[in-house]
Order: sequence, then C-alpha cells, then structure tokens
Amino acid sequence: MAAKRARSFAFTAGQTDLTTDVMEQVHADVQNLATDYPQRPLSELLPDLITTQDTIYTLLEQQRRPAQARQLYFLAGVTGGLLAKASHDLADPHAALTQARTAFVCADQADHNGLRSWIRGIQSLVSYWAGRTRESVRYAQSGAEFAAVNSSSVWLPMNEARAHAALGNATAARAAIERAERAWDLVQEDEVDELGGLCLFGRTRQIYYAAEALSWLPSQSSLATDYATRAVAAYEDSSSPEWAFGDQAGAHSALAITRIQMGELEGAAEAVAPVLSLAPEQRINGIVNATQRVHRALRDSPLAEDGSSLQEQIEAFTRTQLKSLPR
Repeated sequence: MAAKRARSFAFTAGQTDLTTDVMEQVHADVQNLATDYPQRPLSELLPDLITTQDTIYTLLEQQRRPAQARQLYFLAGVTGGLLAKASHDLADPHAALTQARTAFVCADQADHNGLRSWIRGIQSLVSYWAGRTRESVRYAQSGAEFAAVNSSSVWLPMNEARAHAALGNATAARAAIERAERAWDLVQEDEVDELGGLCLFGRTRQIYYAAEALSWLPSQSSLATDYATRAVAAYEDSSSPEWAFGDQAGAHSALAITRIQMGELEGAAEAVAPVLSLAPEQRINGIVNATQRVHRALRDSPLAEDGSSLQEQIEAFTRTQLKSLPR
C-alpha cells in the first residue's frame, strides 16, 4: 500500500514534465504485468492492470514532449493488449476486441510495427477461441503485413496454423507451421519482446501451438502426438520464464485429444488429469475451451461409451470456471 501511494504521488508531482524516474516506474509496472500474466491467476492481476491503464491514460491526457508521448502510447498499447487478453480469459470476446482496437490505435500513435503485430496476434487469438476462425486467419495475415521482426513474426503464422487446422485445412496449417519455423532466422528482439511474459513468443509456446493445431486433424495424429509430448515435457519446469499455466493446460489437452484419436482412453485420461485439477481461479476461457475439445473428441470417437466417466469429469470442471466466479 505504501509503495502504491508513493507511486501515485510521483505521478502527480511530475504532471508538468514527467521525470525519468516516473517514466521508468510506468515501464516497470507494465513489464511486471506482462511477465506475471501467464503465471498468475487473473484475479490477482486485474486490479493492477486496470489501475495501470487508467494511470497511463491520465498521463496522456496532458501535453507531453513527443518522445514521452510515444513511450506512453507504446505502454498504453501493451496494457490494452493485456486487458484484451483478460477479457478473453473471462469469455467476453466483444470487450476483448474493443480493448485490442484501442490498443492498436495506441500502437499507431507510437508508430511501432512490433506492437502493431503483437496486437494483431492478440486479436487473432481472441477470434480463434471465439470460434471465428476465418477472422482469426485474417488478423494473423494482417499482422504479418507490418513486416516486424520481433517474436510476433513467429506467433502470427502459428495463430494462422491453428485457425486453418480448425477449418480442416491441413495443407495450409502445415505451411503456416513451416513458415513460422523459418521466421526464427530473422527474429530480432524489440521493445515488445524485452517486456517478456505474454509479450514474448518463445520456442516452447511454438511447440504447444503446433500440437494444438495438428490435434484438429486426425490425419496428423502421429505428428500431433510428438509435438504434444514435447510441449508437455517442456512445461514441466514451472521455474522457466516460458512457463504458463494456460499453455501447459493446452498442451495436456492436445495430448489427450491425440491419444483419443489413437484409441488410448487411459492415456487420454492421464494426459488431461492435471488440467481437471486446476483451481477455479485458473479456469480461464482458453483452458475451458481446450477441455471441451477433449470432451467432443471423446464423444465422436469409438471410445465414447467407455469414456463416459471422463466426460462427466470434464463437465464438472467446466461448470465452475473463472467467468462464473463473483468478482
């Protein structure tokens, strides 16, 4: 509480011309939120996210030197992207895309192609989980037009791969995965990547995305199993900077789906068990959707009758999710 009060005073005292210390504090606040987002429950972060966005907007409402204004617009864009992800996690795609559009306006004001690409990645992600798969493809392709060479240049084709796979287009999905792999040769870290956490797309996340994309395609079940097994193993280390409870759950769900496709009911139950033990505060929209995909895969397989118990466990899990908790 004392630290928050001190920060508030510093912002007020620096209203006329923001000091270096004030700018560094705002940047540190946004970086901490970006780093913490994949690893902590949203309920712990949301108050600070909202406060930080309000602070940056308030600072931008005053006349600023061009360099300070650009940096504030950059941080406003990042914060808006994080809040778009928060709305998505609460199963509100309309609010998520509203936040993302405003974040994109901020990226334009900052004139930052890396940020533009990252926000397009957020929009593609939100659309994918909302079932708007063709819209997800369009956002991913639109982001690629900015020719940014940060890690979003890998994230965007991986988003595209998931959406193509959900549409049943195996050829386009595989091509997008290969395009993402080639993009690593050109990647150069920028201000977005340096924030880390949700702003940085790493190798582990790429493996998970490939697993999830290919799990949509029964013809690719062998390759999907390989990717999913590697992703599950990579996410075992919760001390890794790349660790994210949501992506870890997605990797386990993808592995469960591929095992169902291969007729391995016990293996599928074992793969999804860690997901079904997550606390309600961690049952974000993407995780709930991933487990529902496991449910549907089981329903449509020859294992449906024998897998009724597992289906019931998934149904119980999805009844108490983050969006239904009081807040």
